[in-house]
Amino acid sequence: MINISFPVLYGEQPMNESSPIEPVIAARNLKKVFGTFKAVDDISFHVAPGVCFGILGPNGAGKTSTIRMIYGFSPITSGDIIVFGLNIKTRDRKIKARIGVCQQENTLDPDLTVIQNFEVFARYFDIEKKTALDRATALLKFFALEQRRNARATELSGGMVRRLVIARALINQPDLIILDEPTTGLDPQSRHQVWERLESLKNQGMTILLTTHYMDEAARLCDDLVIMDHGKILAQGSPLSLISVYTSGHIIEIAEPDEKLRAFALEKQDRLEDLGHRLIIHAANGHEFYQELCERFNHKSCTLRSATLEDVFLKLTGRELRE
Repeated sequence: MINISFPVLYGEQPMNESSPIEPVIAARNLKKVFGTFKAVDDISFHVAPGVCFGILGPNGAGKTSTIRMIYGFSPITSGDIIVFGLNIKTRDRKIKARIGVCQQENTLDPDLTVIQNFEVFARYFDIEKKTALDRATALLKFFALEQRRNARATELSGGMVRRLVIARALINQPDLIILDEPTTGLDPQSRHQVWERLESLKNQGMTILLTTHYMDEAARLCDDLVIMDHGKILAQGSPLSLISVYTSGHIIEIAEPDEKLRAFALEKQDRLEDLGHRLIIHAANGHEFYQELCERFNHKSCTLRSATLEDVFLKLTGRELRE
């Protein structure tokens, strides 16, 4: 793994061991209203330094509205956001100077080369040209893009574009990087490349705020996360703790169960989702109950697996399609 060798990076200010660790982000009773629609409805959370914090939720849950308020793009309806100990309402310019933002959309200038995109972006932070070029070179190497520095943005693959957008967001050496669905639409190889780079950044002390629809991504990267729906926080914790609280450790799935099997499962298990065409059983005694089902009913479409964060997500937010 290639490390970024910046002369000054994260955690610049030494902290007395007896001093309490201040959160990088503290959101308090946060609300965002568009007309009569409550996009974010009285949520509170904090993000500790040096962690990857995830905000998960279905479409329309309020994820993007929340992070846009955090980096000062969208005004707060009510409540407070404190970033680096500063109120975003009154100290937004100072906060923005210490944040990197990677939005969902491709915001590269298609008429410029890769290195020119860095140079132009660096001007927003008043970074002089030589410093910008030195940092851009280090970042391109870190994200395995050094061979493409003189290519136009339109010549890059989808995976390269996402890596480049993340790299560009680091040009100001931020203490916090905000990633809004950074790997949407990428193939598995590109996603894993992005994950490895983000893990390396976190290991260097970077604080990461992440929204994603990929539960495997959240389980791998996030130290702590919230699951939102309809503007409210439904649950918060580490991926493993949420799996422990909201599932029984093992999941038994039965496709097209007959009435005898369904009645037996309903009698024996109280943590069960009956979807009609499929039974989802959260079984504490997963191996034993799976064996019993197979012996009693000899059902061919009965599978046993470990519970995942996706099971928690679907249990809390439902399985129906959203617009």
